[in-house]
Amino acid sequence: MENTGERAARLEKLAALRELGADPYGRRFSRTHRAVELHAAFGDLEGSEVAVAGRIMAHRGHGKAAFADLQDLSGRVQLHLREDLLGERGYRVAGLLDLGDLVGVRGKLFRTRRGEVTVEAVELTVLAKSLAPLPEKRHGLQDVDRRYRQRYLDLVANESSRRRFLQRSRILRAIRGFLDERGFLEVETPAMQVVASGAAARPFVTHHNALDLDLHLRIALELPLKRLIVGGLEQVYEIGRVFRNEGISPRHNPEFTLLELYQAYADYTDMMSLTEELVAATAREVLGSTVLTYQGQTIDLTPPWPRLPLLETVRRYSGVDFRDLPDDAAARTAARERGLEPEGGDPWGKVLDLFFDAFVAPQLVQPCFLLDYPRDVSPLAKAKEDDPSLTYRFEAVIAGREIANAFSELNDPGEQRERFRQQLTLREGGDAEAQALDEDFLNALEQGMPPTGGLGIGIDRLVMLLTDAPSIKDVILFPLMRPLD
Repeated sequence: MENTGERAARLEKLAALRELGADPYGRRFSRTHRAVELHAAFGDLEGSEVAVAGRIMAHRGHGKAAFADLQDLSGRVQLHLREDLLGERGYRVAGLLDLGDLVGVRGKLFRTRRGEVTVEAVELTVLAKSLAPLPEKRHGLQDVDRRYRQRYLDLVANESSRRRFLQRSRILRAIRGFLDERGFLEVETPAMQVVASGAAARPFVTHHNALDLDLHLRIALELPLKRLIVGGLEQVYEIGRVFRNEGISPRHNPEFTLLELYQAYADYTDMMSLTEELVAATAREVLGSTVLTYQGQTIDLTPPWPRLPLLETVRRYSGVDFRDLPDDAAARTAARERGLEPEGGDPWGKVLDLFFDAFVAPQLVQPCFLLDYPRDVSPLAKAKEDDPSLTYRFEAVIAGREIANAFSELNDPGEQRERFRQQLTLREGGDAEAQALDEDFLNALEQGMPPTGGLGIGIDRLVMLLTDAPSIKDVILFPLMRPLD
């Protein structure tokens, strides 16, 4: 609950600032340095006049001199506030400051007897008076729910959160740099689509008033990007938000960021190499190493990663050989015997996925590729020549979580149409996540799409891994939350 007494005191100081002729919501301030730069270049800057701006995070002293800590995005620097340098009015303004106030300060840089880099203030400008108190300074903002709902407070109070989101930005820059250097073209595709396809997911529905048309928020980037491959853009990628109307968990948020890329004249073996190289290169760029610690486990991202056949890996960890299960019903029966709960119409491949999640994924800490997923759950992947019940598809798993999903893309329009029809049958049977038939995409395939390798990487999960975050909400600035009222 808001501290009404403290708010009243801050409002009194707001009025007092105005009485002194100090604008409590000031104008532009020209700073010369960030806090980290003052520490890093102190030897060159000592005795120089500098200008800094940020939020007051601590205040010490009384009488005719005081110290304060100013925080900007880069870190903190100490301020020394003296009446003889600021003048009577300026020092009275300084005395009206509260924790959380935003100020600009000009003065000379020096080091105190205790060795603290400090700005000796000769001018102080209030830039924004804070009317709400900051979280208790010793422990920061520890209420997890409040951190997610009021991310602005989390970023002010918790250095670990600021650092994590700065790392997220660096991760995205590293990924773009990696792909750009390899000739990939970054593109943008529509977030609203007439047909939502490209993944097994339930879409959100919206309505376009001018066209009087129901639209879906995209559940994947895949089909528009493959249209661009047809059009001759041979290497394309997009980093974009996608929307899936499904549950919320530490690994799932209905709105998340996805990287998808497509490369003509390639296949899923090329995508394996690209995946392990991209993840390792990103870790080196952001962390300085391909070895990291995630939730207490040491993980080595150095390529090459093991390639594990999915069926054999499930047999190894669960004791069930899916080759011995002839149909969907037998697979569902085997699942129930092992304590799993498949849906009544779940196909063989979906039941296999249940086994993987329950028995295999928790065992896979180090990065690896799971190869050759069933055709019935891979409607956009090319079937294997030696076993058409499987496809040239892999998932990359690290720390028990899927990080990437990739195919040798199906480019036969006749077979793709039949796969879509099979999905429609599942949809009619009650599977809300079955893929819809996209007639325009089939028309594009009929123009001829070269053999293509495609890859999708969940950016949020990758950021979780590289920043040691336990929940996806820790790496999304504004995760979806149920309103308190």
